Amino acid sequence: MIGTAWAAGADAGKGGLFSDPGFWVAVAFFLFFALAGKVLWKKITEMLDKRTSAIAKALADAQQLRADALKAKTEAERTLAQAAAESGAIIQQAREEAARMQARAAANLETSVALREQQALDRIAQSEVQATKQVRDTAVDVALSATRALLREQVGSGRTQALVDEAIAELPKRLH
Repeated sequence: MIGTAWAAGADAGKGGLFSDPGFWVAVAFFLFFALAGKVLWKKITEMLDKRTSAIAKALADAQQLRADALKAKTEAERTLAQAAAESGAIIQQAREEAARMQARAAANLETSVALREQQALDRIAQSEVQATKQVRDTAVDVALSATRALLREQVGSGRTQALVDEAIAELPKRLH
């Protein structure tokens, strides 16, 4: 009878807290959330833990990348400094080599000019010798022609024997 009375609402205010359907809805509500909340809490915490570990991993990766970037930057700066020093040394070496080459070229030019000057002087001297020889040869030819002409004139007049005797007489004086 209790079941029918309760269904009919006969004892509607007398049953107390346990007979109130709002109470049982609240209890069911709390039980549902207690059981479901435990599962939901577990899922939520797992999801948050995964998210936390993903964020921690991303932070660790970011820190590693930053460290790698700093290391690469340091290496690049060192390489740049080394390349700048090497380029400075190469430029200095090129300048020194250019100065040496310029000095060699100047020395070679001076040597070449001196050689050509000497060759020109030798040619001039050779031309002078040749011109002097030609003048002498011409003078000898003219003297011989004049002597022949003079001898023909004088030989024809009978002075030949007197000239030969005179030349023989002067020969001992000229030899000593």
